[in-house]
Amino acid sequence: MAQHEVRSRPGLWTGVGVFVLVHFFVIAVVPLAFAQGTQGDGDDTLALFEQVYRFVERNYVDEVDPDVLIEGALQGLFESLGDPHSAYLTPDEMRGLTDTTSGEFGGVGMYINKPRRGDGVPEYIEIVSPIEDTPAYRAGLRSGDQIMTVDGVLTADLSVDEVVDLLRGPPGSDVRVMILRGENLEFPVTLERALIQVPTVKWDMIHGDIGFLRIIQFTPFTDDLVQEAIQDFENAGYRSMIIDLRSNPGGLLSGVVDVAGLFFDGGLVVETRGRIPGENQRFTADRGNLVKDDIEIVVLIDDGSASAAEILAAALKDRDRATLLGERSYGKGSVQQVRTLGDAGFRLTMSRYYTPAGTNIDHVGVTPDIEFVEPDLTEEEQQSYARIREEERIRNFIAETGEPSERAVEDFIRELRDDGIVLNERWIRRLLRIEVNRVMNRTEVYDLDYDLMLQQAVSLLEE
Repeated sequence: MAQHEVRSRPGLWTGVGVFVLVHFFVIAVVPLAFAQGTQGDGDDTLALFEQVYRFVERNYVDEVDPDVLIEGALQGLFESLGDPHSAYLTPDEMRGLTDTTSGEFGGVGMYINKPRRGDGVPEYIEIVSPIEDTPAYRAGLRSGDQIMTVDGVLTADLSVDEVVDLLRGPPGSDVRVMILRGENLEFPVTLERALIQVPTVKWDMIHGDIGFLRIIQFTPFTDDLVQEAIQDFENAGYRSMIIDLRSNPGGLLSGVVDVAGLFFDGGLVVETRGRIPGENQRFTADRGNLVKDDIEIVVLIDDGSASAAEILAAALKDRDRATLLGERSYGKGSVQQVRTLGDAGFRLTMSRYYTPAGTNIDHVGVTPDIEFVEPDLTEEEQQSYARIREEERIRNFIAETGEPSERAVEDFIRELRDDGIVLNERWIRRLLRIEVNRVMNRTEVYDLDYDLMLQQAVSLLEE
């Protein structure tokens, strides 16, 4: 029956034959044209692109907006670099970038990235660091956590900027994320969006003679606040100092160079090297040090310490000015510039950082002098932690009791034990304190009770 139908319609075969020949011609000739174009200079390649663009615009089966074609080509151009820090930015993304760099924006409060893992591993969005005193920070999210879904949308299929759009929303509204911690621990977290104000510096005294300086991010005002902190330390008679750079995502290069100048009497802080001469620069401490040479310094770093935070840590280490304690840092040692294209724009990696010892930290990080890593949870403890988060046991308990008494805490821990929860008591108490601070809108400069790395730093200085 099918053969009879074909024979009775020769015109159809003619049309199909022409289609096959044309289709074969396009497949055979277009790669040849691209090969010829790539053998010439950039002008030849651009001319080839224009030919393809015009052909698609005029001949595609549906009418297509030229702006959509150009935007898609620009996105592909930056994706071809294989650099997660270089990207085309739509007008909405440019507005979001402006909100973030202005120091105030609506969202949940974390810096994120999309690492390229390869080997078939899903490329979820990774948390570089939560911003202190924000919903993400108070929810206990940590550097290295992976966001698997946002309100049910899988992040493996999305860009960083698309995930940022999903996380942002009206203050007071909720967003639900599924977190992957380590290789197997999965748990949901509901975050209430807020107006995010990016903090920069906190400080206080520990045991009367240790100045504790927490640098959260580097801005144009960071060095002024650090100077104020150092003056307070001097007035209090400090003999040593702890600089906490954990979960510090970086910030302005000028900000970290100015801060470094408070610890060095001149000399190199960091060097940038790029392909064009204008990107090769040396940044030096251009004023006398405010912190005296006899003040011992311990710097705390972790895998959330990135970019400008790594510059300060590396400079203090390379110039024998401080002891680094903690984990290997994130390894974000490249410099981006943002350029506008009308309402849109792009960011492009232009150079890389090099420490005073000539080391490039990009994708490598800064190695601490003394390694200190929080003990890992056992598989059983991970299951208990996931269950506590899933059932919101901590949040519900604090909602019922407010700030609980010691007896109420002990009864709560006993109740968890009777219910099969085996999580370490220190973890439970720390989660309770974080939740109380969140509910009471209370900020602590440091937590000497449950912060093991800080305890180690204090012991090191007191010894």
